[in-house]
Amino acid sequence: MKVGLMNIEPKIVNTALMQISQFHKEKGNLVEWYSALFHDSYDKIYCSSIFTFTKKPSWLYTDKRVLYGGTGFDSKIKLPKEIENANYDWSLYPNCDYSIIWFSRGCIRSCSFCVVREKEGFIHPVKPKNLNPNGKHIKVMDNNFFANPKWREAIDQLREWDQKVDFNQGLDIRLMDQDKLACLLSLKIHPFYRFSWDLPKQDLRKKFEWLTQFIKPSRISVYVLVGYNSVFQEDLMRVQFLHELGVDPFVMKFNHRQDISLLNHLARWSNRPEIRNNCSFEEYHSRKIEVKA
Repeated sequence: MKVGLMNIEPKIVNTALMQISQFHKEKGNLVEWYSALFHDSYDKIYCSSIFTFTKKPSWLYTDKRVLYGGTGFDSKIKLPKEIENANYDWSLYPNCDYSIIWFSRGCIRSCSFCVVREKEGFIHPVKPKNLNPNGKHIKVMDNNFFANPKWREAIDQLREWDQKVDFNQGLDIRLMDQDKLACLLSLKIHPFYRFSWDLPKQDLRKKFEWLTQFIKPSRISVYVLVGYNSVFQEDLMRVQFLHELGVDPFVMKFNHRQDISLLNHLARWSNRPEIRNNCSFEEYHSRKIEVKA
């Protein structure tokens, strides 16, 4: 059997495709990246998408050889058990210099802007997959790392691997206490200690002030969700507070929305330190308005 893997989000290291590849290679099947030039030669074509806004080729839905899935298609579509249990085929991404690891799936929260709870259920531990043999650091992709009932075992495993760690999805500041913080500080972190502040109605200012007593603000990055159940002043307040605290606020526009120019300006100002550190948002926004006029 000849299997084609189609990644319509080429900048993403897709773990589902790596599991599919490993499964089929262990079965003795030929696996390669899909090429339109050899379209008719494939017995099966797998397509995975993470983002709903990624454009999907229409023929995927009519070609009976195609199996598609991922949150970008339908959060209810899951890999078959035998593929889900497979390790990662890191040979698909020879230039990737990091590993991708989950210690848990699901979440304790049911945030209306997030599909994790719907897709993966309540938080539960999972066995981490194989590390990238070429990896120099580890991206932990747990949606809520410290909500995992086995987070201590996960910390021990990370210490044993002895590589730098990136909590890529951001940690839940609401769960942090001295015990968790001490364990976090026992790891080598790359490049920042990442946290998140999704909703302005949750006043997390005191928690972040507490955090900066133990971690240099310049080593902290905070994902700030904007344009969702908030007015602009609430979004701006969070970003400005974190900036004044010395923390790096990274603005994430809900669903990549482009319909509000203020949000576009806020994201560009906040996510470009060379801009943010040299002028206020009000100054930056005024210049943009002048240029447009």
